[in-house]
Amino acid sequence: MKQLIYTGLIILLTACGSDSDSSDGQDSGYMDWRLFRGDAAFSGYTDTRLPENPILLWVYRGDFRTASSPIIDNGTTYWCDKKGFIRGVNINGTLIFEYDLQTAVEATPMIYDSVLYIGRIDGKMTAISLSEKDTIWNYETMGQIAASPNSVNFKERQAILFGSYDNFLYCVDYKDGTEINRFESGYYLNGAVAVRKKFALFGGCDSWLRIIDCQTGVQTDSLLLEAYIPASPAIMGNYCYIGDYSGNIYELQLKDGQIVRHKKIMSSTNKQGAFVSVPAITGETLYFLADDRHLYAVDRKDGTVNWKYMLKGNVGESSPVICRDKVLICTKTGVISILDADNGEPEWEYDAGEQIVGSPAVIKNHFFVLTAKGTLLCFGNRTE
Repeated sequence: MKQLIYTGLIILLTACGSDSDSSDGQDSGYMDWRLFRGDAAFSGYTDTRLPENPILLWVYRGDFRTASSPIIDNGTTYWCDKKGFIRGVNINGTLIFEYDLQTAVEATPMIYDSVLYIGRIDGKMTAISLSEKDTIWNYETMGQIAASPNSVNFKERQAILFGSYDNFLYCVDYKDGTEINRFESGYYLNGAVAVRKKFALFGGCDSWLRIIDCQTGVQTDSLLLEAYIPASPAIMGNYCYIGDYSGNIYELQLKDGQIVRHKKIMSSTNKQGAFVSVPAITGETLYFLADDRHLYAVDRKDGTVNWKYMLKGNVGESSPVICRDKVLICTKTGVISILDADNGEPEWEYDAGEQIVGSPAVIKNHFFVLTAKGTLLCFGNRTE
């Protein structure tokens, strides 16, 4: 394994998101981006500013293909390759953590309370102690787990949420993996489960968006979309946004686990198109990648398109991240771009030279992109 290191250690501080609910917007903490999309609501928004003039600080080459997005805990970036090998690379670009699951993995991990949780193709959810570098527990399902887990708190109990190809949504205790409850959906679950307070929201390959009370395991509401739902919903405040595979985007207003109203805010622009990305949300604007290779910025109040930007190459599965007044986006063809969030004007671009299927991770003064070949790129400000 080869590493190229250009920078020294920097102490980082990540600010909280824009919404008063702690599940909306990136959680506050030092050098942390601990789960897919940065927060339990998958809003894709963070108050953390991007570097003003980013440069490539260093590259770490994992040399094995991955479908994971990077996650960050205390400045160390973690991911798992498709063979099940987990790596942790610190802020200097040095490998400091290794763990071999010895089984195939497609999912992005999650970290909570110094424990890494990761789903496996053989159907197990595994909890690994980062300090002991050992498995704490395994929970076995009857189908593969393809998406990142999430966490939820209710009645002072912390739980881990995840879906499986055996059609079930599982809620298990984070400490020992004992089952709290499960919910059977109509078909297998491919996307990660978003959380709003004690409620889980997810779509399935049966085209239903479902809301589950995590405390009871009971469905509180559902909505049938026009096509199956391969990706995750994104939530901010009482609003949820989700796309179906045919390219339609929907807005749902939520209250106490119920869908108060809903509407389609974007129809598919291509009969052969597909939507596999997760939207990103600010207080005023919704950002999403459409099947016509454009990034759209839509006013959440009236549904008007503020701007759209033609991306260089196919969109793929990567999802945009909003960093205050900037949009950070990657394409499957390997182009990383920063746009002005207000007008869509391009401000910075980098060609990674490798495919990107994961979403970027952001901490203060740095952002990280993981390519499909397992190459971790660290961008930041030039240091003395």
